[in-house]
Amino acid sequence: MQNKKLSILMHGGAKRVSIAKMFLQEARKAGIELKLYSWELQPVVPIAEVAEIHIGRRCDDPGLLDELHSFCLEKGIDVMIPFIDPAIGVVAKYRDTFGGIFAPLGSIESVEGMFDKAVAAKLFEKAQLPIPQTYTLQYHSFPLIAKPRFGSASQGIKVIRSEEELSEIATDADDYLLQEYIENREEITVDCYVSQTGEVIAAVPRLRVAVIGGEVSRTITIDSPKVVKLSHLTLQKLNLKGAVTLQFIHDIDTGRVLLMEINPRLGGGVVCSVHAGANMPRYIINEALGESITPCKNPLIGLEITRYQQEVTFYKGNIY
Repeated sequence: MQNKKLSILMHGGAKRVSIAKMFLQEARKAGIELKLYSWELQPVVPIAEVAEIHIGRRCDDPGLLDELHSFCLEKGIDVMIPFIDPAIGVVAKYRDTFGGIFAPLGSIESVEGMFDKAVAAKLFEKAQLPIPQTYTLQYHSFPLIAKPRFGSASQGIKVIRSEEELSEIATDADDYLLQEYIENREEITVDCYVSQTGEVIAAVPRLRVAVIGGEVSRTITIDSPKVVKLSHLTLQKLNLKGAVTLQFIHDIDTGRVLLMEINPRLGGGVVCSVHAGANMPRYIINEALGESITPCKNPLIGLEITRYQQEVTFYKGNIY
């Protein structure tokens, strides 16, 4: 692997400085000259500290794929990684349309249903995966939780405890997924990686201890064979590949472990699992180079990260 070069485009890398530094560190260890780029809507984003910023079109812009292709040809992009939900479909479509890049994703069919929570819930039920009970306006019990179908980072979620509160969203009910609300619960994230041949390389569960603005600020890896087994089953039944973030809820009163949602990309707290032994950057680099990857058999249990804010300074749009 000596004297090899690799160019990675992070689509929406924005705040993902820690994981970007991990990619650079793994490349150095392997003797690879790595160049990082990040596709953004503005130049003043923290990732500019370690990556070259490209100001490009939004994910819903019809001209995006052609602009992406021109950029990839110009910069010699080898790997494209989505870091925001809207970029997942974009990256998958680019790969399938133009080829020439590695993307740590499965097929478009396996990821496209994950961003509409109502559609995803039906997919999970069809695959016979355990999920919270789904309600309708006509058939429900309280308390229930109303999740915006296309929301992210916990934005717009409502806990509803009465018919009066439910009536407030009745006219917009089609815009929500209604499910049972579990009061006494733990939220568990599982950072997974599945090789392009379908082997589960890593499935590391971690408890979401503290969350700010929908993103984990403190998390700790846990020992839960039940969650790991369910994660393997979920990945297999839904034919997911690459980097996948599974979100489960543990009903403390009943012991149930229920699948809430799936983000087929690297999650914001994945750095915890990387430190615990699931070397996601190395997996992606090796697969991009056509080299083997070693499964994470015994991740460290009880490894905890807590986050703090750090400033990146700009002057006239450039790092200062």
